[in-house]
Amino acid sequence: MLIFCVDRLTGIKEAINAAYPKAEVQRCIIHQLRNSFKYVSFKDIKAFSNDFKEVYRAINEEVALEKFCELKNKWGKEYPYAMRSWENNWDVISPFYKFPEEIRRIIYTTNIIEGLHRQYRKVTKTKTMFPSDNSLEKMLYLASMNVVKKWTQRYKNWDRVLSQLMIQYPGRLENYI
Repeated sequence: MLIFCVDRLTGIKEAINAAYPKAEVQRCIIHQLRNSFKYVSFKDIKAFSNDFKEVYRAINEEVALEKFCELKNKWGKEYPYAMRSWENNWDVISPFYKFPEEIRRIIYTTNIIEGLHRQYRKVTKTKTMFPSDNSLEKMLYLASMNVVKKWTQRYKNWDRVLSQLMIQYPGRLENYI
């Protein structure tokens, strides 16, 4: 495992680090943004979100911190909780900035995982009970097979993404290619 993109689950980073000590733990940028936006007035949300693009689209962590400081100077007095969320979670947001844009597009959200969970809920919510654990496993397996069909698309510039990952994580991918 190279990178985990996770939501704000308490203790998830520690659990991942215990099981996969070499893995990066990355906060889902979409969820981080949504968490910030819930503190912002509707009248300001468009301008606020446009200003925030400068932060999460920054070329590296140094520029991101600089843009975040500018954003905080502009909006911090009015929306301190939105800013505090980023400050408190910077350790799991910052790994995002060491990757090039192609990899960032892949790891900035957990929506694929959420889609899988949505499919699992869809097939299990109408059942009040299962005759056995095995029957539940079979149902989830079949649901997984339907979802996996959508995952066969190739990422744009995959050869470049793979090369960059091999540079970023030397010696960890070669056996699987």
